[in-house]
Amino acid sequence: MQRSPLAPGPRRGAAPAALAAAVLALWLVAPAPPAAAEPGAGAPAASLPSPRQQARLDAAVAAHAAGRHEQARQSFEALAREDVPAALHNLGVMHLRRELPRPDPALAQRLLARAAELGFVTSMFALGQALEDGAFGSRDLVQACDWYEQAARRGSVEGQIAIGTAHYLGRGRARDPAAALPWYRLAAQAGDVGAMYLVAAMYETGDGVLRDLRLARFWYAAAARAGDEAAPGKVREIDARLASQPG
Repeated sequence: MQRSPLAPGPRRGAAPAALAAAVLALWLVAPAPPAAAEPGAGAPAASLPSPRQQARLDAAVAAHAAGRHEQARQSFEALAREDVPAALHNLGVMHLRRELPRPDPALAQRLLARAAELGFVTSMFALGQALEDGAFGSRDLVQACDWYEQAARRGSVEGQIAIGTAHYLGRGRARDPAAALPWYRLAAQAGDVGAMYLVAAMYETGDGVLRDLRLARFWYAAAARAGDEAAPGKVREIDARLASQPG
């Protein structure tokens, strides 16, 4: 079983400037099957729990959902001692949400870091969010981007958008729209509508890339097919501009 741990990627209406305001929005999760690692991606893919561990994890998530936080805490702590990544993550989230009698942000950071070390991509992105938001005490945009990039390299669409936005705005990375585009394009290729629109706009205006109206049209059309409300109008606009070009 997998529960979505993150909010969706940004929609078309969110300009890159708005994407910088990352808010810690973590959900208790059960683990997903491990993804194949990219060369040089760092941590190995998170291993699946045993059937017995999975059953205990499911019961702990259900207890949390029912408001039985003490029962959930005890179960997650027991599984965390067995290095079950989702339990480490969930226990860290409970500390950050102040759902425990003595919440400890520093312990939350260690728990999430251990889950990330074990290859849990959700925790990699969560660490980036928490460091950007200052949930551990002080903000650290550079370290946040390090975690976003790790998550992005492991296939996290949210991580790809976050590290792309870091490059685009110069927040935790040098401002470099050309470096942002490949990350946005990966997110677009994975189906994120907001990223499709952003890639199209960058090709349309030549922002960080050579201006290319045909590629702009391709990505606006993709965004339109995926349900973006403004994209069909952009397709018609680009078609008119292409038709007016000589030759």
